[in-house]
Amino acid sequence: MKAGILTISDKGSRHEREDTSGPAVSALLAEIGASIVKYEIIPDEKEVIKDKLLEYADVLHLDVIVTTGGTGVAPRDVTPEATKMVIDKEVPGMAEAMRMESLKKTPHAVISRAMAGIRGRALIINLPGSPKAATENLRTILPAIPHAVSKIQGDPTECATP
Repeated sequence: MKAGILTISDKGSRHEREDTSGPAVSALLAEIGASIVKYEIIPDEKEVIKDKLLEYADVLHLDVIVTTGGTGVAPRDVTPEATKMVIDKEVPGMAEAMRMESLKKTPHAVISRAMAGIRGRALIINLPGSPKAATENLRTILPAIPHAVSKIQGDPTECATP
């Protein structure tokens, strides 16, 4: 699986804060055999996020695109809106599972607006910006990612397990 990581952070994009979420996400994706093809830190700008998602899905043809940051309720948190602009289908179960698991750790999980969706043959997943929350959320859905990517890309076999 070819993967890309977009860290969404105004301070990170200006080199005012070190990104620790992107590398943490990269390490987890490696556990399922994903190869990180592209990793960038970009500002919380809806059009910039949208353009990068389009590039990663349509030009680089990545299988999995993970964003970290911009999923909360602050005025500059626009990652879900940018994601909605590019996806063909939403995958609500992934976001629901992440919020359910996070809720076991913090009541603030209810204000997460992270989402997951499909663009063409790519799975796009929004994660929170903190390294702890990003890895906890990703770990929750990590086992389902290879199967989801396989199905998105046309695997005709049945989903049921024996």
